[in-house]
Amino acid sequence: MAQILAPSAQWQMRMTKNLTEATPMASKMWGSVVMKPNKRVAVKSTAKFRVFALQSGNSTVNRIEQLLNLDVTPYTNKIIAEYIWIGGSGIDTRSKSRTISKPVQHPSELPKWNYDGSSTGQAPGEDSEVILYPQAIFKDPFRGGNNILVICDTYTPAGEPIPTNKRHRAAQIFSDPKVVSEVPWYGIEQEYTLLQQNVKWPLGWPVGGYPGPQGPYYCGAGADKSFGRDISDAHYKACLYAGINISGTNGEVMPGQWEFQVGPSVGIEAGDHIWCARYILERITEQAGVVLSLDPKPIEGDWNGAGCHTNYSTKSMRDEGGFEVIKKAILNLSLRHKEHISAYGEGNERRLTGKHETASINTFSWGVANRGCSIRVGRDTEKNGKGYLEDRRPASNMDPYVVTALLAETTLLWEPTLEAEALAAQKVTLKV
Repeated sequence: MAQILAPSAQWQMRMTKNLTEATPMASKMWGSVVMKPNKRVAVKSTAKFRVFALQSGNSTVNRIEQLLNLDVTPYTNKIIAEYIWIGGSGIDTRSKSRTISKPVQHPSELPKWNYDGSSTGQAPGEDSEVILYPQAIFKDPFRGGNNILVICDTYTPAGEPIPTNKRHRAAQIFSDPKVVSEVPWYGIEQEYTLLQQNVKWPLGWPVGGYPGPQGPYYCGAGADKSFGRDISDAHYKACLYAGINISGTNGEVMPGQWEFQVGPSVGIEAGDHIWCARYILERITEQAGVVLSLDPKPIEGDWNGAGCHTNYSTKSMRDEGGFEVIKKAILNLSLRHKEHISAYGEGNERRLTGKHETASINTFSWGVANRGCSIRVGRDTEKNGKGYLEDRRPASNMDPYVVTALLAETTLLWEPTLEAEALAAQKVTLKV
């Protein structure tokens, strides 16, 4: 179960004066998306309601907002659980709500549920029932109170994991005694791109045109360099509230592109936390009227792609003499390069070109402090003789259950033949 981190104070953005209470995510968003403040303007939209529409104090939108912000805790023990699962594409998050009779502390206290798999591309119409198994719970930053978000995986009525259920296999790997004893840590850097809703063009870019070339945008500040900071900050706080082990955020190299980091997380927890963080980000961008893209190369040309760099270490890597263990792990990874690439995200060949801080998809390499390699080792790891490695190959749309489990399997459970190991030792490219 995720740790529950209550915020020190509820945070607000341009709330109407007559609202005295609000859930953490209720606000008038967003500086980079909405109109100028203090103007009574209704936003035209296909959505029924825009929370950020600026209206008079007694408007319909304001009354709906008051209902959304109701704290029902004094009146009932019942809570709302938002069951979340991964859809048929393997990257889309789906969810639906149900009432639970009382607050819960562990997913085992929650009932299994079901959904229509024929509507998500996960089951045929004549046998469409898919069963949801609750696996991890987080506090709900949208509803507040004792309400929760529930990460689930998916099974047939007979109890067999369906093909898109990658968590099941990951849980098997992470429960292996060899893996458990090594306490695998992960730090995952999730890059993403914000797109304008109607034109599907990056946020802050002129419609049909391009901003100035890359250079000033990475970790930049200013109206001409940073587009979508309020969404990134809202997501940061919402994740902390939820109990997600988010460790940082930053603006990325391409304008309109951002990154958040989750970890260090142990084993299966890494995948649970990334998937819940992605779901929260989808909900925030939904409220802001912005489209979230996890495409690994959203804009062709001289622009950085979007990855999901995965930092990884085991107990042996973190102990004295760990650098030699890291080198052995890199050797194993070189021998299974094709298997990893095939599991590291759709469209990754458009990103891994050898340019824009990537290695070629066809060549395995590693180096110290070299971001043009498949595997990067930090200067501190080299200096201290122990630490971690960074796998820079995963795409932004990778499945974290697949990537984390595959890293553990290749470095802890898989053993190459002596001949293959000797040959790889001669061929693996070290870039300095």
